[in-house]
Amino acid sequence: MTLKLVALDGEDLAVLSACVQDAVIKVGDLDWQPRAGLFALAMNRFAWEQTPGAEPARSGTAAFERRRACLHFARVGRVRSHGIDRHRPGEVLVLLAITFTPSEGPSGTVELLFAGDAAIRLDVECLEAQLSDLGGAWATGNLPAHER
Repeated sequence: MTLKLVALDGEDLAVLSACVQDAVIKVGDLDWQPRAGLFALAMNRFAWEQTPGAEPARSGTAAFERRRACLHFARVGRVRSHGIDRHRPGEVLVLLAITFTPSEGPSGTVELLFAGDAAIRLDVECLEAQLSDLGGAWATGNLPAHER
């Protein structure tokens, strides 16, 4: 099952955020196009929708899936980052969550939160995000784990 999701409000974004939790992204796959007002990132997302209530796989088994996906935000006016070195394009980031904080009218700030206290903040005219899987899945034996 490939995903194609659109987020136009905070509730939509919460669903999208759950789908990209634990995605791995190379710094070089972050793309800000100021003239177009577009911020995009390519990722290898963990297919959580394929593993409800999953337990960690035994060593050497491939019980889970990852998929190549693209996430983009439209109507972006400004991008700020913290804890990300754009001069290291091969550095890997792990996406933990995406949030939206509204301000006046439909505008607000989208925040992409990464492991290691890194973050990207997007000032947007309105929330308009799209997630699309780009192809087939591949197997992985690794289930992401978090401290409680």
